[in-house]
Amino acid sequence: MRIRIVDAFTDRPFSGNPAGVLLLDAFPDDAWLRNVAREVNHPETAFAHPLPGDGEADWALRWFTPATEVAMCGHATLATAHVLATTGAHSGPVRFATLSGVLIATPHEDGSITLDFPTAPLTPVDLPDGVADTLGAEPLTALDTGPSVGDLLLELPDEKTVLGLAPDFKALGRYSERGIIATARAEDPAARGYDFVSRCFFPNVGIDEDHVTGSAHTALAPFWSERLGHPVLTGLQASPRSGLVRTEVHGDRTLLTGRAVTVIEGELLA
Repeated sequence: MRIRIVDAFTDRPFSGNPAGVLLLDAFPDDAWLRNVAREVNHPETAFAHPLPGDGEADWALRWFTPATEVAMCGHATLATAHVLATTGAHSGPVRFATLSGVLIATPHEDGSITLDFPTAPLTPVDLPDGVADTLGAEPLTALDTGPSVGDLLLELPDEKTVLGLAPDFKALGRYSERGIIATARAEDPAARGYDFVSRCFFPNVGIDEDHVTGSAHTALAPFWSERLGHPVLTGLQASPRSGLVRTEVHGDRTLLTGRAVTVIEGELLA
């Protein structure tokens, strides 16, 4: 059984967000899927299998962290679409049946891939007690991102503050279902090539800091599009590996565009 490790939301190996990808004939039992995800030990491992040609989706897709199954994952969806396109397992747009409904990935001639995801509903909330001390910075605003994402989005004063965060990961878990999205406007968009910066901390699913988070950008995109007055933006997720996500808001849908590169291909023996 072939297994591939793909770096997503990047065009360079050893950057972006890594994901394991396995193409199967059908989903084995959940215990096996969890064991493989723990063995791969990347932020996400994606499992996909083809569906009959007469349905609303082409492939079934599930995502697992080393700790749990998740309802939505952008970078592992991008990685799976990249594997399908580069191996010839599927050509053209692919419709994935997932826990978050049907998600569409469209490959382009330049090698980039666009994901069509639901836009996260944003609800302003009061700043939780103690979150500033836990995060290590005083947020300007706080928003709930709804059940599809499950994060608390915090706007910080500037890019430098986001880059300098050193949070108490264990304590962050009390503030939302999955974790914290910290974000700020880019200091010099024209020179740096991105409009906003973010970092994502997800201790509740076993990921202290995620490298590049597609699902978080379904909340970041509408947040910054409203403030900056542009439907099309580019976000930098400033983790140690970092990566760029191009976002485009269309009402209740958000398009996420990025690149991916396969860095490891091998045989799973178990």
